[in-house]
Amino acid sequence: MAKKLRQLAIYGKGGIGKSTTTQNTVAGLASLGKKIMIIGCDPKADSTRLMLHAKAQDTVMDKVRELGTVEDLELEDVLRTGYGDVKCVESGGPEPGVGCAGRGVITAINFLEEEGAYTPDLDFVFYDVLGDVVCGGFAMPIRENKAQEIYIVVSGEMMAMYAANNICKGIVKYASSGSVRLGGLICNSRNTDKEAELIEALAAKLGTQMIHFVPRDNQVQRAELRRMTVIEYSPDHPQANEYRELARKISENEMLVVPTPLTMDELEDLLLEFGIIEEDDETIIGKAESAS
Repeated sequence: MAKKLRQLAIYGKGGIGKSTTTQNTVAGLASLGKKIMIIGCDPKADSTRLMLHAKAQDTVMDKVRELGTVEDLELEDVLRTGYGDVKCVESGGPEPGVGCAGRGVITAINFLEEEGAYTPDLDFVFYDVLGDVVCGGFAMPIRENKAQEIYIVVSGEMMAMYAANNICKGIVKYASSGSVRLGGLICNSRNTDKEAELIEALAAKLGTQMIHFVPRDNQVQRAELRRMTVIEYSPDHPQANEYRELARKISENEMLVVPTPLTMDELEDLLLEFGIIEEDDETIIGKAESAS
């Protein structure tokens, strides 16, 4: 019986550390002997640089512009092999201010499927998706039933939680017509007060789990400066063990749910309960509620 390919999409607020978390987790899975492909779904093309020790690789859209048509593109033009034999592809996007970046994601995934990049030996495909956008082309991994598992990178900061809740609304929208499910929240710590407890509480209200709490550690930045994952740069460091543990938990995870997003009032009540906002604050959530 052929093994089942697991396709995962990583979402979260812009700047929350999705690409760093994804690549370090993938390095952890590679150390477990898993075969993985990362598809960067961000015009910045920074989803694979730690695996490849490079600033950025040639993207699908860069090569399409150079060649003039996707028909002349070859798989070896855009697929690189990085640390742990991880396959790396970047979708890229249009030139800044021109066109829809989501089309780059759609073009890249369709091209990779047609050219046989999804090989039978793969255990995982990771889609590292831009910011907290869950519409149009950036919802492609969900909308087209590519990614069955969604993991949301979050922290104890209000806007990171607000974004995570919005992403859950997007998952619910597509879950009814496909097999996409939420696998859990990854807390990428910002050292805020009661952070682990807060994200555990948020996860419970969403009907999911905090699959792992990744502590904040400067070793992550030291490794990034050398364009490496922590696991490659300092394999014996405690932070490397955190990513290995996250990788193990994802590998063994069977808790896949349709989330139950919070209303704005419920989210605000949770933030009040943990002292993230004060009773008399005019929060950005309150502004969003009154504007809607």
